[in-house]
Amino acid sequence: MTSSEIAQELFQTWERGNLMAPDCPSRPVLQHLTSRWGALVMIALAIGPHRFAQLRRRVGGISERMLAQTLDELEADGFVLRTAHPVVPPHVDYELTAMGREAAEHVLGLTRWIEGALPRIMAGRKAAA
Repeated sequence: MTSSEIAQELFQTWERGNLMAPDCPSRPVLQHLTSRWGALVMIALAIGPHRFAQLRRRVGGISERMLAQTLDELEADGFVLRTAHPVVPPHVDYELTAMGREAAEHVLGLTRWIEGALPRIMAGRKAAA
C-alpha cells in the first residue's frame, strides 16, 4: 500500500474518530502508547507477565509513581491486565491483554526501526548542530 493510499484510508476512517482533531478520544490513547514510559512498559510486558518491582527494574529510570501512572493508563485503555492475588504480602501481576499484544506489535515495530536507524538519526543530529 502506498503512502497516499494509507493517508486516504486514514482520512476515511476518521469518520469514526479524527486523530487530528484536538478533542478526539484517540489522542490520549496515542499518548499512552507512544510516550517514553508507555512504549517501554509495553515492550517489557511483551516478554511476558511482570510484577511491579520487576517492571521497575526492567524499565530503567522510571520512578514508582510514573510506573504506577503508566500502568493505570494502559490498563484503562484495555492494553494491560492487572491481577491482584489474595496473599500476604500483596502480589500483583501485570500482563498484556489480547489488544495489548496487538498494540505491542506496532510499538515493537517502531522501536525496532528506531534502533536500526539510530546511526543515521545521530548523524543527522550531528549535522544539524
